[in-house]
Amino acid sequence: MKYFFTSESVTEGHPDKMCDKIADKILDSALKQDKNSKMAVEATIKDDLILIYGEAKTNAKLNYEKIAKEVVKEIGYEEQFQVITKISTQSSEINNAVQKDKICAGDQGIMFGYATNETDTFMPMPIYYAHELAKQLTKVRREDKNSPLKPDGKTQVTVEYEDNKPIRIDTIIVSSQHTKEITQEELEKYIKENVIDKIIKKELIDKNTKILINTSGSFTIGGPFGDSGTTGRKIVVDTYGGFSKVGGGCFSSKDPSKVDRSAAYYARFVAKNIVAHNFCDRCEIQLSYAIGKEYPISIHIDTFATEKKPLKEIHKYVEENFNFSVDNIIKELDLQKPIYYNLAAYGHFGRKDLNLTWEQIKD
Repeated sequence: MKYFFTSESVTEGHPDKMCDKIADKILDSALKQDKNSKMAVEATIKDDLILIYGEAKTNAKLNYEKIAKEVVKEIGYEEQFQVITKISTQSSEINNAVQKDKICAGDQGIMFGYATNETDTFMPMPIYYAHELAKQLTKVRREDKNSPLKPDGKTQVTVEYEDNKPIRIDTIIVSSQHTKEITQEELEKYIKENVIDKIIKKELIDKNTKILINTSGSFTIGGPFGDSGTTGRKIVVDTYGGFSKVGGGCFSSKDPSKVDRSAAYYARFVAKNIVAHNFCDRCEIQLSYAIGKEYPISIHIDTFATEKKPLKEIHKYVEENFNFSVDNIIKELDLQKPIYYNLAAYGHFGRKDLNLTWEQIKD
């Protein structure tokens, strides 16, 4: 059976990603000073206004305005921004439920982890290439002093599958903010040569592959001046491109006591190890937690009928090798350190450019 599946990614100059990066820069700044920081500080942006808001319980001294302005400048925006903050202390009721002898779940909720052997990163091919194209847009913009590209951009990849195996790329869509001087024809040539041709394997493209670049035409107004942005609105981009289910909460802004983040990382860790050890071709793990509880309420493993060993053996492997308590997740994955800013764009999983603990394969 043949079918098509599409995933998208966005660059760090997209307004939603700007907010994710601001939120995670604040988190990293807090963890750098106080590893026990409890943070849920988010951002919203529109035009030259940044609103920073949320809850924090930390001994860190944070200049929220300075952090936000540094982030947007690093991304590539030269405009001057106004910053408004509304930060309160984390609820004592929540803090008392979380901070016990061992760290417990900071909220209830469901989380999913996924892995597939269709790429060497154990990620679905559509989201893998969508992220790689988005990263390349940014790399070219930064490295080429004469680049016509600006910070905002989006990518999209449609892969054709046969019998659940990727066989070719059907469509590639790239949209990038650009300078006013360049023509549509010049931009298409530039992106084709410097972005698409550098990333996509030639054997995945054929004469029927469609390549669509800036289909809206002119795209000179971008970032928060073209659209508003908010932390946590790119959950599908951050995870598996829609190939797997997503949990109820986003990642960015949240310290590791928030299982929306830490348990999702651990679920990926377990799923990847199951596939990497050849128990199955695809695996999805669902976890659920209750606030103030140390262990998950439920664990569900789905191999999509691709298992190569009995399900009983897979469950035994998981039980003997993984500990899903919140306290252990944080310790085993070493999550109380400033690692989150670089995750805020181009996905939280399958990253070759980052040495992530939840991407490691156990012996």
